[in-house]
Amino acid sequence: MRYAKVIIAAPACAIFLALFAARSTPAAVSAPPTSGATAGLTAWLPPQSGPIVRTRSGTIEGVRKNNLSTFKGIPYAAPPVGDLRWREPQPAAAWRGVRKADAFGNACIQEPGLSLKNGGDPGPLSEDCLYLNVWTPAPNASARLPVMVWIHGGALIFGSGSVAPYDGSYLAQRGAVVVTLNYRLAQLGFFSHPALDKATPGGPVNYGLLDLIVALKWVQQNVAAFGGNPGNVTIFGQSAGGQSVLALFASPLVKGLFQKGVAQSPFGIPSSTRAKAREAGVKVADALGLKGAAATLAELHAVPAEKFQQLKGKDLSLAPGFVIGDAALPKPILEVFQNSSEARLPLIIGSTSDDASVVETAGIDPAAVIKRLGGARILVKRLYPNVKDDNQLGREVLRDLLFTTFVRRIADVHARKAPSWRYYFSYVPVGLRANSPSVAHGNEIPFVMGTGGISETFTGADREMSRRVGDYWFEFARTGKPAPKGEPAWPQYHGNNDKTMEFGETIAVQTSFMRTRMRVFTGLLNVVGKFLGPDYSRG
Repeated sequence: MRYAKVIIAAPACAIFLALFAARSTPAAVSAPPTSGATAGLTAWLPPQSGPIVRTRSGTIEGVRKNNLSTFKGIPYAAPPVGDLRWREPQPAAAWRGVRKADAFGNACIQEPGLSLKNGGDPGPLSEDCLYLNVWTPAPNASARLPVMVWIHGGALIFGSGSVAPYDGSYLAQRGAVVVTLNYRLAQLGFFSHPALDKATPGGPVNYGLLDLIVALKWVQQNVAAFGGNPGNVTIFGQSAGGQSVLALFASPLVKGLFQKGVAQSPFGIPSSTRAKAREAGVKVADALGLKGAAATLAELHAVPAEKFQQLKGKDLSLAPGFVIGDAALPKPILEVFQNSSEARLPLIIGSTSDDASVVETAGIDPAAVIKRLGGARILVKRLYPNVKDDNQLGREVLRDLLFTTFVRRIADVHARKAPSWRYYFSYVPVGLRANSPSVAHGNEIPFVMGTGGISETFTGADREMSRRVGDYWFEFARTGKPAPKGEPAWPQYHGNNDKTMEFGETIAVQTSFMRTRMRVFTGLLNVVGKFLGPDYSRG
């Protein structure tokens, strides 16, 4: 299989007007059939052959294999369908008897082609999609193992917790309880409209983020029965999942729900005001064949879920993102970090050597970006004296501005009040080096999750690197410090020491990493992006 490459929404600030010049419109993708809301529900079983766990909603039976117990498709909230569309997630209904938990639940409504191209088959799609999965070596309350909750990426518009690169088995074999999950996506997950504002003034708009919060509450209430310690929960995610980690750090609704986090390849967080989200919602109503701002709540609720899959390619302004101004995100995420008001918890944050590979997936021409920089081209070229090709130069500029510099900025401000560690991932699998000299967006995931072995090209050297990377992540989850025995020490990051752990051909600490470039691009972010404020990525 190909390594996971999870795309993210492209930002739109002044210096990146060029980004949209060559953007193509994705073709519509037909939806696979959705499964019914009651698929896989309660069943009385013959004498149990799998592990049994009692949750607050009911008893479930999982599968025991390779010294691990796996429980799939566990509902953590009620199906957000009908009148529950665009509502806070509600409690899952209790069931009697024993529910089989041997198959993944539905993925949330999305363009299935995006996930197929960038990580794997999400499976059946449905609005009834609020399910999670648990891998555990010891499903008993006395184990008190560290808990690792994975948040998938996908630009907040595609993905699921069930694709192959996110398999939790390998981390669980180290001694963790691993949880993956689905959350509402795109316009069903992040949405505002005058009819909704009228029905619930000042109500929620970040439904997908609220799903994550409710899933973390489920973990607090139930994970002990799976052998996990609810007082030792690490959230981690990549791309939009990494952005979600930062959003959770910035939310006032998460106190006590987790104790540390890892943000892999986040970038200038897409956020907008409620007013802009409402304008986008009116356009969505138009695109759905309704009367824009005059559409009623009943009409919006009556739209078949599958119709939302057809929106992405029609108008870029319909692309969703985090919205500032509800209970989950009352203030801009980066403003919260800059004011040191985020959760003061340990954080690992980092990026890869070719995170900008995602821009081409999103239809952006890196060479066109360089051509449209005007007089700034000369300065930019001086920063990359060994790069002659405009396409490669554009990719490196986009990588450093959107990812490397953003990661450094977050690390700088978070390190003022809480333990922080920064990394840069540059190890390329041996079999890919001839054609891929750097690490594409998302290609560190198989090394973190330990799932690279599903690729035939993964060599013994690659497996050894994956083992070492996984040791750092697991030890951070276990103790709060990424300090596995026998590995190079990873010092905490501080703005004045500027130490970054590079996972490359060797694992080694870099000092003053890309300092000159980072200073230039930090200045650009501050001037052009107004410190990546709420309108940064929406233009």
